Amino acid sequence: MTKKYYLGMDQGTTGTTTLLLDEKWNLVARGYKEHHQHYPNPGWVEHDPMEIWDGVLGSIRMALDIAGAKPEEIACIGIDNQGETVMLWDKDTGVPVYNAIVWQDRRTARYADSLTEEYGVQIREKTGLMIDAYFSATKIKWIIEHVDGVKDKIKAGKILAGTLDSWVIWKMTHGRVHITDASTASRTMLMNIHTGKWDQDILDIFEIDKSILPTICDSSMVYGNTDPLDFFGASIPISGSIVDQQAALFGQACYSPGAIKCTYGTGCFMLMNTGDKPVYSKNGLLTTVAWSIDKKMTFALDGGIYITGAATQWLRDGIKIIKDAKETEQMAYDAKSNGGVYFVPAFAGLAAPHWDSYARGTIIGITGGTTREQIVRATLEATAYQVKDNLDVMNMDASIPIQIMRVDGGAVVNQFLMQFQADILGIPVDVPAINDTTPLGAAYLAALGIGDFGSMSELANNWKLSKRYEPKMSVDERETLLYNWHKAVERAKNWVED
Repeated sequence: MTKKYYLGMDQGTTGTTTLLLDEKWNLVARGYKEHHQHYPNPGWVEHDPMEIWDGVLGSIRMALDIAGAKPEEIACIGIDNQGETVMLWDKDTGVPVYNAIVWQDRRTARYADSLTEEYGVQIREKTGLMIDAYFSATKIKWIIEHVDGVKDKIKAGKILAGTLDSWVIWKMTHGRVHITDASTASRTMLMNIHTGKWDQDILDIFEIDKSILPTICDSSMVYGNTDPLDFFGASIPISGSIVDQQAALFGQACYSPGAIKCTYGTGCFMLMNTGDKPVYSKNGLLTTVAWSIDKKMTFALDGGIYITGAATQWLRDGIKIIKDAKETEQMAYDAKSNGGVYFVPAFAGLAAPHWDSYARGTIIGITGGTTREQIVRATLEATAYQVKDNLDVMNMDASIPIQIMRVDGGAVVNQFLMQFQADILGIPVDVPAINDTTPLGAAYLAALGIGDFGSMSELANNWKLSKRYEPKMSVDERETLLYNWHKAVERAKNWVED
């Protein structure tokens, strides 16, 4: 009997993860390849697209080898991508004209600010987003303006632009397919979320030629097949594509309005399904497309935090006070308390709900008695505080109170963090059986795209609980911690003057 596997791939900020799942949706194998972060100037963050492509193939090969599976046994491929990170490449040679500019990159912050007064309302109404360097539009504009020869090549019809889903699918299909899905397109600041199309008025503001952009498609459909030359000798349907946080929302089976999830990765991202109509936040959250299926868009409210897991990575690689992220759980317990130390990890500014590009990282409350363990604990606590800030504004924007939060991502294995998160939120936190819900959601969409699921309710039955964390902290303790956290945030704001 021929085996059949579903492949879900998460092309993330720090690496590429591939899951292989069997016909009963058991996790069979996981492949992972890290890629380098490039910081050419303060506030700039870049990736090498060719290294990412090698990582994509490497992570898939690793998963296949672990499972003992053959490429031709893959039924379909679902891809999710890191979102606003964007690049331009030569469509004849396939060579990137410049590194991919990462969503965290702040080089276009001043330019974004200069547009806000004149175009802020228009762009918010059409895209659901506030003008910010976070999104792809200003990054595309920067590459066009600063890389020699790109304008001429665009006029000659030789340039393609896209987020990393477009790049990976273009590479997998040997340059035959140049697409993105509506959820990813909604993160560029160029798509009109009411029409599901690139908006010409906004393209004109940024002076971006629509011809370089990918075709916007559903999140679940067959876009094309892999080319055997580029994909281990196999032709496999690529039938799911979605931006990472929406993939996690889908993988967490948050299919009803009001359902909410939070993903813990490099950053932290909370999304709430708001149904078939966009809901505009009054409190600093973004309005975004969750997914598009059968030409119908589902929307979400989005609270994004730039730096959470990346702060732990900084403890390891930057100041070298840990050797492995796994150490942080026991160190946080050993600290007993944060000792009055608060860490605001605003390495690249603050995202929702503050939207302060000029905030910078702050560790405050240090005394001569401060220990390494307390700094580690403060780092983990900072993640939970930032999630709480976003949940509070989501509660204000939503019509129903949030009773429970589903969580996923690498950090959910940290029991200190998950218990502290439940304590600070004051509601239960649910960890699923498969916490790689981002590539899982991409695999679900791919299976839906080839007709292996008949409905969303069939998909919802696959979700399984691994562990529930109930809040145990007193209200007084929670309010004291949050009061001090907010004092620390105010001190971190508006630090950079130029």
